[in-house]
Amino acid sequence: MKLTVIGYWGAYPKENEATACYLIEQDETKILFDCGSGALSQLTNYISINEIDAVFISHIHADHIADLYCLEYAMLIQQQLGNRNSALDVYIYTEDLNHLPLEYPTAIRAHSINLTSVIKVGKLEVTFAEMLHEIPTCAIKATNAKGTSLVYSGDSGYTPNLIRFSQDADLLLIECSFYQRQKGYVKGHLSTTEVGEIASKANVGELVLTHLPHFGDISQLINEVRPYFQKKISKAHTGLSILL
Repeated sequence: MKLTVIGYWGAYPKENEATACYLIEQDETKILFDCGSGALSQLTNYISINEIDAVFISHIHADHIADLYCLEYAMLIQQQLGNRNSALDVYIYTEDLNHLPLEYPTAIRAHSINLTSVIKVGKLEVTFAEMLHEIPTCAIKATNAKGTSLVYSGDSGYTPNLIRFSQDADLLLIECSFYQRQKGYVKGHLSTTEVGEIASKANVGELVLTHLPHFGDISQLINEVRPYFQKKISKAHTGLSILL
């Protein structure tokens, strides 16, 4: 299984970059976790949009879903050009899909995520767990046939659900919105110390910090997590690629 970070900023993208979007590949299977602002312009540096097999949206805040609407137009145009025959399956965790301004069901086939569902896409199995945020939000796990697993936290405050869901995962891709001094500053987001505690209690294989803040010295994030988690820690950046 391979992870490629397409976008990693929280709230809004920095110049020439993107907010939350992660490409997970297993052989020929290619899926996205979230599709935030600026994601498509970055994604096409790595794969063709016609290679995407499915998209999973953790919640409907704009920094996680904004470019889904552009992706819908892209799918429509690719169909019109004869490059694509079927709609792209998109799974979204939200209370009501009808509130989303998706216009072309023949281009994007939207599904509500049910937390108990196990969705198989090619050679990957995708599962979900409720997180702690100001709107309904889920963490997402991809597992391959060998049992290798990658967990993406989405946006979340500290919750035992994330520890349970991430238990013994090979990689935890986790939001890290705040520094140690800001613990509890905004409900529904994690500080560095909380990230370290979750990773340690879940006994994950390695850690990638994402949904990064636009303030402070982000090079210090790993230093603040390290006392709690001694295994490999990476800070997300555009194009970061990890093979599991």
